[in-house]
Amino acid sequence: MQKLLSYPLTVLFFICFGLALVIFHPIQWICLKVFGYDAHKRSVSILNWFIMRCTNVLGTRYTFVNHQTIPTDRPLLIVTNHQSMYDIPPLIWYMRKYHPKFVSKIELGKGIPSVSYNLRNSGSALIDRKDPKQSIAELQKLGKYIETNKRSAVIFPEGTRSRNGVPKPFRTTGLKVLMKNAPSALIVPISINNSWKLLRYGKFPMGLGSHLMFIVHPPVEIEGDTEALIAQVEKQIVSEISN
Repeated sequence: MQKLLSYPLTVLFFICFGLALVIFHPIQWICLKVFGYDAHKRSVSILNWFIMRCTNVLGTRYTFVNHQTIPTDRPLLIVTNHQSMYDIPPLIWYMRKYHPKFVSKIELGKGIPSVSYNLRNSGSALIDRKDPKQSIAELQKLGKYIETNKRSAVIFPEGTRSRNGVPKPFRTTGLKVLMKNAPSALIVPISINNSWKLLRYGKFPMGLGSHLMFIVHPPVEIEGDTEALIAQVEKQIVSEISN
């Protein structure tokens, strides 16, 4: 019965979602070209708030638990598990004061209203998974960017989404490159739960009544053995993932 109900609600969601992307595309362009970075950044934050509201059509709820004191005057490496594209709007909205930039596959840099424009123009890294040299160069550039500008980089070290919520082992190369190029960064681990349930039936229809939960863990300094540090962060994130 729930899956049957999800068909019309999914159509309504995609209409709302598509309208948000189309409407905010020229808004982003105007904000960036006329008013500069800060205006563009605010437009992106508001867009992602609207995307979250679009998912409310599906009965989606959000809980973002952050009891940590995280500074705004130093770079951050936000490290989190990855369950679906719907992980991203809450991270952008709730972490907006830290200016999050993303490590994303290069294919997303074109063809998607609002999303592609933001990825190309906000400082995010667009990596070609088939070209390790290009990927490393993009990650180095992102690391130096957040180090210089005291902003944050969001990386999903699993490398791909978990389709059932079960975390995949971390691939550590990208995180190591960011750590090397942003040595003063603070690592902020975040656990994401239930985002995969929005895609429990595939891309259509969408899952209904999902409760997405984000848990921010205590920040970790970049010091000591790199492998041990990444293993500690991974363990911390996985400890709060429920399936």
